[in-house]
Amino acid sequence: MAAAESADVVEIFPKLNVDDEPELGTTEIESMCVNCFENGTTRLLLTQIPFYKEVIIMSFCCDNCGYQNNEIQPGGEMAPKGIRIQVKIDTPKDLNRRVVKSDYSSVRIEELDFEIPAKSQKGEVTTIEGIIDRVVRGLDQDQPVRRIQHPEAAEQIDKFTDTLKELKEMKKPFTITIKDISGNSFVENPRAPQSDPNTTVSHFVRDKEQNHMLGIFTQEEMNDKKPEKKPENEDGLLKMIPEGSWPLEELHGEVLQFQTKCPECKADCETNMKVTTIPHFKEVVIMATVCDNCGLRTNEVKPGGGIEEKGVKIEVSVRGRVDFSRDVLKSESCHLHIRELDCDVGGGALGGRFTTIEGLLTAIREQLVESIGMFMDSNDAETKERMDKFFGQLDDAIAGNKKLTVVLDDPTGNSYVQSLNDDGSPDEALRIFRYHRSHDQNEELGLNDMKTENYEEDAENVKEEKTG
Repeated sequence: MAAAESADVVEIFPKLNVDDEPELGTTEIESMCVNCFENGTTRLLLTQIPFYKEVIIMSFCCDNCGYQNNEIQPGGEMAPKGIRIQVKIDTPKDLNRRVVKSDYSSVRIEELDFEIPAKSQKGEVTTIEGIIDRVVRGLDQDQPVRRIQHPEAAEQIDKFTDTLKELKEMKKPFTITIKDISGNSFVENPRAPQSDPNTTVSHFVRDKEQNHMLGIFTQEEMNDKKPEKKPENEDGLLKMIPEGSWPLEELHGEVLQFQTKCPECKADCETNMKVTTIPHFKEVVIMATVCDNCGLRTNEVKPGGGIEEKGVKIEVSVRGRVDFSRDVLKSESCHLHIRELDCDVGGGALGGRFTTIEGLLTAIREQLVESIGMFMDSNDAETKERMDKFFGQLDDAIAGNKKLTVVLDDPTGNSYVQSLNDDGSPDEALRIFRYHRSHDQNEELGLNDMKTENYEEDAENVKEEKTG
């Protein structure tokens, strides 16, 4: 019975696929046109954009006056951190970079000291040139009336719109910065899978006000008093473990299970979790999810300890299939670089995982196929040729026919690669470097504001200020 019920589960956010487009199905809603106030049609499509997330695409069309509008909104979970993307535009080709921006994105043109505030525009899929055109249209919208009522202001706006239009002529480079507190924005890298020297991406921890803007509140903010403690026998997702009932030795040998939702089809499934120790490294928590409904299998690894005092950089020379069996623990913050292919995979792209060198190369290939598939149909011939060449080289490496140097750079120090020498002698193909993190790395990890000494005194002072 359970299997039959699972088979009837329909994906709420089906994958975006041109071949299956007729089967995706849109929801049509009759709604008022904001231009002529007659009835038009709004179409909603819930889908998944590869390498991005679940989204809700909305399109409005009015047959009476011809007015059209479209926007995009994220339909998945909120990203844990905000994102800041700064792109230097120095060639006409850069104007065609595809951009996914949410409602909470602010866009700033640095050279003009001009900023589009967050929540002033709806989320959309556009290009750099499209962002400029939308600003020009917005400024020109009320110009006829403004030229009559406020001619001086209208003249200044005309001059500014001319300056914006000159940006598209690429007489000189300019910089666009997108800051999104929801973390749901994206700018295309036209040089993928190589790193983009014109783009700087950083993540930041949202403050209290920004969380409230997104509708995120802590339990203390939601309730004036602490929530009542539920009885231990009450059915719930999380239950208190009586003290002493799970000694550490038993926890290492036990596989724990808890109910969750499949990230693909949203059906009920189970996640298995186990605490284990990697020899010569540390304790880790391995989590694996298997969905009986769609067959999805995922695994994720979390370090059992905290952030190490120093970051770690590991270089592995992959000489052939002998190195493919090396165990690899990659944390979520670990950056990957393949020197011979000039391929960079940022931290968080592959998630935390416990795999092998071969599994890591295969995962990189699958991830890049999904990421490029987001805009594959509109890529130019040069980009397709470059990607075909890259995938050919990567396939040769996976087949063991090409030597590579894989570099793992983890500022948290929680990544590991197995040595093939069990006798403790140095492994010539494995090089490990420890380094002190920079201020920017500590800022991204949230360590600069972390206080580990005398924090109890500070908490008491804050409490006294509130009560006083």
